[in-house]
Amino acid sequence: MDRKGVGRVCLAFTGATLDHPWGEDHDAYKVGGKMFAMIGAMGGLSFKVSEIAFEVLTESGRARPAPYLARAKWVHLDDPNDWPDDELADHLRAAHTLIAAKLTKKVRAELGLE
Repeated sequence: MDRKGVGRVCLAFTGATLDHPWGEDHDAYKVGGKMFAMIGAMGGLSFKVSEIAFEVLTESGRARPAPYLARAKWVHLDDPNDWPDDELADHLRAAHTLIAAKLTKKVRAELGLE
């Protein structure tokens, strides 16, 4: 999946927004102001995963711990084009769900997530 594909998938999720906190060449996808995925200038993609997915993906070598965010269970893909689109979309959906679940009930309701 290329950069545009990642954008299409992420922005299709309820309440998802696009931000550029590190410049126009870095896309950060957020829900309720909290980031769930980001793609950098070089095309590398990082996203939030569950603890189990973090272990499976990093131990199998399919992904590596995301710089600066590994302690929060984020993984990094150097080239998201190497992954099947449907599998990557499922991981991005899970990332959105994990972050949305941490939002307050009020914010979830305002975003239409309740």
